[in-house]
Amino acid sequence: MGSGQVVAVFGAYGHTGRFVVTELRERGYVPIVSGRDAGKLRTLAASDPRIEARTAEIDDPDSLDRALAGAAAVINCAGPFAATVGPVIDAALRAGIPYVDVAAEIEANVDTFAHYAAPARAAGAVIVPAMAFFGGLGDLLATAAMGDWTAADEAHIAYGLSSWHPTQGTRASGKVSHERRNGGRVRYAKGQLEYRADEPPTLEWPFPDPMGTRAVIGEFTMADVVTVPSHLNIPEVCTYMAIEAARDLSAPDTPPPAAADENGRSAQTFLVDVVVRSGDGERRAVASGQDIYAITAPLVVEAVDRILSGRTRTVGVASAGEIFDAPDFLHALSSHISLQLHP
Repeated sequence: MGSGQVVAVFGAYGHTGRFVVTELRERGYVPIVSGRDAGKLRTLAASDPRIEARTAEIDDPDSLDRALAGAAAVINCAGPFAATVGPVIDAALRAGIPYVDVAAEIEANVDTFAHYAAPARAAGAVIVPAMAFFGGLGDLLATAAMGDWTAADEAHIAYGLSSWHPTQGTRASGKVSHERRNGGRVRYAKGQLEYRADEPPTLEWPFPDPMGTRAVIGEFTMADVVTVPSHLNIPEVCTYMAIEAARDLSAPDTPPPAAADENGRSAQTFLVDVVVRSGDGERRAVASGQDIYAITAPLVVEAVDRILSGRTRTVGVASAGEIFDAPDFLHALSSHISLQLHP
């Protein structure tokens, strides 16, 4: 548990950031809440006298240094991550503390591996990108499903979301990614990212019961195509999205998520079905739960807890499945997700 250690949360007043702050408090950590909106920070800090609010701007390194002073780690929840990742990582490296983010932006995650792998390794620093529902959970499931395999031919990650009410941050990040791709789409095939202008396929995916077979958008590419092949020898990684959720996301009038329980979670449910194949062999891992934004909080806080307690396997820039014991990590989330592993 946190034992009073201080963890800075940049973008703490956002939808996901609030879940992260609550999870830190429940696990015994003392959050520093940070971001550029002083009023929102004061409101958030008023909920607990132990919480300190520190205003910071991504284009002001001194303010970021002040925000991280005395912290044992920093969690970046502020999107669009294309703008925030670099400045906050730089501040973490200057402070000599671990950095973890919840970025689902494919290009932002690619940038993290490309620009920070060498300096982080040289400094013995820990940087974990995409430690969230998209990117982190799929990577942990794929790694656990692999078991003792050292390579596989392909990995498929199918998202069975009952709905998708996007936050303002999700919409802003999606707009940035769309612009960076010039309106195209991306997939991971033959060991590399490919940018395409055609429409993605629609097909049926055989989700486990009780969901059953559902229509999905194929090549609905998420951050898993960065995290999974960053450490697993799998040349084909494809992600799929339930067609109802994809339609929700694309509709401009879909409202943001609304709290449906005392924990602030929405009524949305999810099932993540991961299949890895090697030759004639197939292995599977399945996770289900409630609210894709809320589940990010226990994922990222568990990551910070393991980093600060030394339960890691490497240094530098590393995805969840590489730096942590994937099956053990997933079992530690048993109060938040239902898990089935079939290696």
